[in-house]
Amino acid sequence: MRIGHFRRAAKELGPGLVTGAADDDPSGIATYSQAGARFGFNMLWTLVLTYPLMTAIQLVSAEIGRVTGAGLAKNMGEVFPRPVVTALVALLFFANTINIGADLAGMGAAAKLALGWNAHVATVAFGLGSLLLQVFVSYRRYARFLKILTMALLTYVATLFVVELDWGAALKSLVLPEFELNGGAMTMIVAVFGTTISPYLFFWQSSQEVEEVNENPKAKPLKEAPRQAKRELARIRMDTFVGMAFSNIVAMAIMLATAATLHVNGKTEIQTAAEAAEALRPVAGPFAFALFSLGIIGTGLLAVPVLAGSAAYALCESRGWKEGLGEKPWRAVGFYSVIGAAMLLGVAIDFSPLDPIKALFWSAVLNGVVAVPIMAAMMLVASRRDRMGRFTIGPWVRAGGWGATAVMAVAAAAMFFAR
Repeated sequence: MRIGHFRRAAKELGPGLVTGAADDDPSGIATYSQAGARFGFNMLWTLVLTYPLMTAIQLVSAEIGRVTGAGLAKNMGEVFPRPVVTALVALLFFANTINIGADLAGMGAAAKLALGWNAHVATVAFGLGSLLLQVFVSYRRYARFLKILTMALLTYVATLFVVELDWGAALKSLVLPEFELNGGAMTMIVAVFGTTISPYLFFWQSSQEVEEVNENPKAKPLKEAPRQAKRELARIRMDTFVGMAFSNIVAMAIMLATAATLHVNGKTEIQTAAEAAEALRPVAGPFAFALFSLGIIGTGLLAVPVLAGSAAYALCESRGWKEGLGEKPWRAVGFYSVIGAAMLLGVAIDFSPLDPIKALFWSAVLNGVVAVPIMAAMMLVASRRDRMGRFTIGPWVRAGGWGATAVMAVAAAAMFFAR
């Protein structure tokens, strides 16, 4: 009976779980590794704070998609003038493409470390493999594939069992962190917030809720089928709470592991996820190194298609083009062309003179800036009866969503003073 209940609960997980897991991409792993290596346990508190904020804003995005049957970009067109929406979507595409490039480069570097592959060849293989899966595999199969890939993140939880960890010191720092609030610390705090609450996640989860409606003949937007609301809104809440908890727990595991190994041994300067994995080998052993390295590849395989897909959903919705992973390529040429362009440009970054670390920083800055008007637009859409009908967001979600928007606005402003 308990096994059957667990299986039914697992089936309810989908867009929220994949969205949360995709947040821990190789670029995010690098950020959390930097935080642990440089500040030890003293940045753990940031992930306690990001969980409720991230959950609230992702609930807003999911409910917009499920209630209206349309993605964020289409709904945003009801709030902002079309040129403004087009500009925001273009910035999203630019930032996502750079992020894809940095993630693919990180995966290639991890493949070289763990498997001995040529880094450039691995980068191309991962990029093209992900593109082919998105184009030629049916939505239902692809959604299940992404759901299975979320298990790759458990490698970081497993790492905690093979490193020597002072849990007492970790708990003390979680409650009473000790660090000087200077430019370096402020930059790291902003980086953690910017990495954890990212615009591409909003577009992806909202559009995946729309895909769920389109793929199920019995499902309809909740505005048109209010009887489905109780069950569907409960599913969205559970899916989102679990998915964002999964994301933050894994991020915390990465920070704990690097704090307990790299920081303790004086290895405080880490630039990439692959560097973190390599630095782990002499201080934590080959098993921890292998887990960390393979986790980079697994999370990249999950995050890269989410980055490309979210850009495609946003651009096509804003232009009124047919979109969706459930559509055949010849019926949604623009949608799959955007995915292809994002993937190929991401691969090209690995062969260009562009420094992926600097590019990633500026993409994070861009994401932090772009997130604020997008989140504000989401909150306005979710509060309007002409878009949401009787299913406007409740007071707790509204408070959390606006709180997350305010925090991101402060973080975006701080980015320009923290360097």
